[in-house]
Amino acid sequence: MDRNKIAFTIEGKEITLETGLIAKQANGAVLLHVGDTTILSTVCAGKKALDDIDFLPLRVDYQEKFSSVGKTPGGFIKRQGKPTMKEILTSRLTDRSFRPLFEDGYYKDTQILSYVYSYDSLHLPDVLAICAASAALAISDIPLKKPVGAVRVGYINNEYIINPTSEEMKNSDLDLILSGTDDAILMIEGYSNFLTEEQILEAIDLGHKSIKTICLEISAWAEKIGKEKNRVGLHIIDQKIIDDVAEKTSAQIIEALSVKDKKLREQDFDDLNAKLIETYKLDTSEPIYPKRDVFTAFKKISSSLMRKKILEENKRIDGREFNEIRKIDSEIGFLGRTHGSAVFTRGETQAIAVCTLGGENMAERYEDLHGDGAHRFYLHYFFPPFSVGEVGRVGFPGRREIGHGKLAERAL
Repeated sequence: MDRNKIAFTIEGKEITLETGLIAKQANGAVLLHVGDTTILSTVCAGKKALDDIDFLPLRVDYQEKFSSVGKTPGGFIKRQGKPTMKEILTSRLTDRSFRPLFEDGYYKDTQILSYVYSYDSLHLPDVLAICAASAALAISDIPLKKPVGAVRVGYINNEYIINPTSEEMKNSDLDLILSGTDDAILMIEGYSNFLTEEQILEAIDLGHKSIKTICLEISAWAEKIGKEKNRVGLHIIDQKIIDDVAEKTSAQIIEALSVKDKKLREQDFDDLNAKLIETYKLDTSEPIYPKRDVFTAFKKISSSLMRKKILEENKRIDGREFNEIRKIDSEIGFLGRTHGSAVFTRGETQAIAVCTLGGENMAERYEDLHGDGAHRFYLHYFFPPFSVGEVGRVGFPGRREIGHGKLAERAL
């Protein structure tokens, strides 16, 4: 692809998108420039769709290069290694922004990589990386339904600011990250200093106006220079299979969704799975329908019926009303030598919480593009496999645990 670029303005800040300079072997690659901040985002996909899966094998990795601010990592090891908390959280934001928009039946290994190569310490790179990835996907041959835009909304001196600088954010009562398409919001992440519901909704509305501009600019650019979308290998389930599975299982699914006890509800769905295997001879060499198609149809039908139950009957999965909560119980001080401990139970969900107080030497030290620092308060979240009665990996926390821990930390 020849070198090509576009520029547009969002609330007085010029954003430039450029392709054709670097990463020419990728399905799509875009350099995004705002001020002296530069981000490279690339997207690559496998040649063939993976067999026997019914989910999108998408991997997102975001990295902030220390060289982007003229530094090297501290300590003896100068090579950047495992991702930081900020990089993991930004990768999750990017993933959530795009995952729902890949076309149905797309099962190719897909990877989005975003690197911050230059940072002017003003224009925050996380939301810009989502925009760069959106542009890379839009001009690639990977079948994404429509482009995504992302902005940060701040609130300073009773005024909303779109994509505030890092200096402005120090005085902001709101840190709201939004991503979406030209007609809908897809992802909301952030926290505020006790803003009202009306103020948050107004911030979302203002942010979406800028998101729409970004999406339209990327879409117009992709129409001019983008590759034709490659839909070869999309696995579309025959409607006949969906209708047949629905006819045989809908009544039992509705009944199972009303069971309050989780173990019993899971057993009902296991029985339905066994019925599908027997009915369609899925464990034989000559199944009536492909095994993947049957179970994908079953999942679609279950989701549709659960959604219908919520919207039409105002009932949740276990039959509860919207304003009905499960039984709550709590116990404090159940661990003798900790500074604080509690067991919190709501229905069949439980949490053990332990609190530790310490001096300055116990602060969580970190290093990022803005320099060194320390967190006086931090929350670590664990989701052991026994909590859902399963066998699983134990070790370094996964992205989900890190993301959920940060969510709880912000709430406190």
